[in-house]
Amino acid sequence: MAKLKDELKHILTRDPAARSALEVALCYPGFHALVLHRGAHWLWQKNAKLGARVLSQIARFLTAIEIHPAATIGDYFFIDHGQGVVIGETAIIGNRVTIYHDVTLGGTSLAQGKRHPTLDDDVVVGAGAQVLGPITIGKGAHIGANAVVVKDVAPGASMVGIPARAVVGGSHDSFRAYGMDSDHDPLQQEFDRMKLQLEAMERKLKPAEVDGSGI
Repeated sequence: MAKLKDELKHILTRDPAARSALEVALCYPGFHALVLHRGAHWLWQKNAKLGARVLSQIARFLTAIEIHPAATIGDYFFIDHGQGVVIGETAIIGNRVTIYHDVTLGGTSLAQGKRHPTLDDDVVVGAGAQVLGPITIGKGAHIGANAVVVKDVAPGASMVGIPARAVVGGSHDSFRAYGMDSDHDPLQQEFDRMKLQLEAMERKLKPAEVDGSGI
């Protein structure tokens, strides 16, 4: 019970819309899915695999969050909003990880063994992100909304885009909702550089157009 209270308090620090621990306990599907997953995971470890799968399907029906009962999840895990989240069988999730709706921690192989991602402690995965394959997302990394990640991510890195690429010059030492660091998107930086070049060329051409020398 004390552990549940601590996790409710942790969710309050992650979601400014949450007004009380009681509200989180009653109204947050991510919290409900986590509690039910722990029961399903316990059954799975006791080799009651059918019962574990049935409980996980009940959780899916109630919360719209699908977590395979074999997935390993650490402490203070928070699924914000939750709709459409899928967490695969061999996924491993560390402590204080936050993920948002429509996130997939999926596999890319039909072979037995480790097929799903490992998320180290303090990782944030933004809405709609797809993290695929037996890759490792390093401690404190941020995965931006709608990013597609298919390779290992270094600790503390921020990833955006399809396929995901590391942002340059961002701050990697604090929690950022949805894993976004939009001020340092490398693609946006390139667009900004091209825009500055075009504006400089336009300024050079304008005097020639005024005096007619450009005709």
